[in-house]
Amino acid sequence: MASWFKNKRKDEDSTIEVRAAVIAEADREVDRVVEREGEAVSQEELSDDFRVEPALVSIAPEVYDQAVSERLALVSLCLYAHDRARSSGVAERIEEGLAAVGVTAVRPDGDRFDPAHHEAGGTLVTEDAGLQGTVAETEVVGFSDRGQLLRPPIVTVYTGKTA
Repeated sequence: MASWFKNKRKDEDSTIEVRAAVIAEADREVDRVVEREGEAVSQEELSDDFRVEPALVSIAPEVYDQAVSERLALVSLCLYAHDRARSSGVAERIEEGLAAVGVTAVRPDGDRFDPAHHEAGGTLVTEDAGLQGTVAETEVVGFSDRGQLLRPPIVTVYTGKTA
């Protein structure tokens, strides 16, 4: 966040400043009404009376591009840390944090092998014809960002016996 403020001029209104001003004005209006009534009003009652819409503020394209670039760098760093985590609990926590921002783990166990979305890391021979061509296990977890594949999972695929 500090890098976002680095190139801002003091006379520019930032999105944060505008949103804070809108929220502060709404809070002042709520306080005025509560003082006029002279009685305690629950938050639920106030929310029925005051529906303050957040300010629609456009963001400069260069600021947006910088935010997207920084997000990608952080996601990349999290994937790096996930791959090197020695504790399954730490890896799980990193996956939860990534999922909270839209980056989900891809474990296609039991799905049909698709070379466009999976990377074959090995094969496992099976006599069951129904399993041939399906993913036996995920060796390395893949990740997708809101449906866009960031890294394909490396999987072991069931194959039939060769004569």
